Amino acid sequence: MAGASLLALLDDIAVLLDDVSVMTKVAARKTAGVLGDDLAVNAEKVTGVAADRELPVVYAVFKGSLLNKAMLVPAAIVIAAVAGWLITPLLIAGGLFLCYEGFEKLWHHFSHSAEERHKEQEDLRRKLEDPATDPLKLEKKRIKGAIRTDFILSAEIIVITLGIVGDASLIVRASVLGSIALLMTLGVYGLVAAIVKIDDLGLYWVQSEREGPLGALLRGTGRGLLALAPRLMRVLTVVGTAAMFLVGGGILVHGIAQLHHLAEQFLRISQQGLGDNAVVTALAPQVFSASLGVLAGAIVLLLLSVVLRPFKST
Repeated sequence: MAGASLLALLDDIAVLLDDVSVMTKVAARKTAGVLGDDLAVNAEKVTGVAADRELPVVYAVFKGSLLNKAMLVPAAIVIAAVAGWLITPLLIAGGLFLCYEGFEKLWHHFSHSAEERHKEQEDLRRKLEDPATDPLKLEKKRIKGAIRTDFILSAEIIVITLGIVGDASLIVRASVLGSIALLMTLGVYGLVAAIVKIDDLGLYWVQSEREGPLGALLRGTGRGLLALAPRLMRVLTVVGTAAMFLVGGGILVHGIAQLHHLAEQFLRISQQGLGDNAVVTALAPQVFSASLGVLAGAIVLLLLSVVLRPFKST
């Protein structure tokens, strides 16, 4: 009997771990958009920091991110246990915030000329080079700002994950939330640390004094990394913003029945007009979600500008 009980327990544990694994994979896919934006935002926060302080800054924000998630995960578990009806509204609010944040970035980019954006960068550079600027004070300010931003993005990741595991048992819910929180934090800040040191690695290889084919290869690779670093930041920003519309719009589609019905109609019309094939079936929902995300972001930005206008004038 004891052996049978042990086997039953092991079977339950195996099923539980399988459930956790499946839900964690689904949650990781659903939160990919926030992850892309998280990468771009945090890598950008380190821009301008002295080379020898880049990794300490990333580590400081990493610790702050762990603290954020240590507060958010238990809060999410409590919400799911005592007020499960809040999950869908929280998801929709998180989706709207993603759409708003993405559209605000687009608006800022297209409403400012290239000269204005260049002037902003020059102002930042002069501030960093000013002897009166306390680098440690500026560093602490950047770390606090990055941790605040991480809190918002972490909340979105947790809420999206909560929407996936809301009906699961308490132990599965806690395991998936904890796994996603840890994996996302390690993944984001590990990649941020690698990204911000790409140019240093490139410079190190460019300055290599090795002779022969290996030395030439290292110097060529180093020059490639130096050219890649700024482009990688721009690509991350673009991909992260696009992913915000896709994920935010997708959350709205799945959370609001009327929008889900419209998405199905859009898919049928696309299949009738372009053909009922795998490409159309895969891309049409993404196009609908992204377009909805852009529209929702524009509406939220407009509403906020109207609501906040009296406060800006005072």
